[in-house]
Amino acid sequence: MDGGGGDLRSTIKKWNVIYPVYLNSKKTVAEGRRIAAAKACPDPTCIEIADCCSHLKIPHAVELDKAYPRDFFQVGRVRVQLKKDDGSPVNPAIKTRRKMANC
Repeated sequence: MDGGGGDLRSTIKKWNVIYPVYLNSKKTVAEGRRIAAAKACPDPTCIEIADCCSHLKIPHAVELDKAYPRDFFQVGRVRVQLKKDDGSPVNPAIKTRRKMANC
């Protein structure tokens, strides 16, 4: 028995992962930041990232029980669905992860 949420969990596993450290302007690229420091924000949280996804109408799931692999004190991550099962974008304005970083 999988508790009734097995299909949703398996679907969410295919979504893109965003760790807050990817967007943290206080971190260096070597420490895990993935976007330009000018576009990043200081100490983002999973809840703030989820709020942004809600504003952009992007399906998302917050996983507070997960940690960033390089630093286990960085707890939480957000999974986002950028593409539907057929490959078309969920939000036509945001087709890739790079486009999402520019929003």
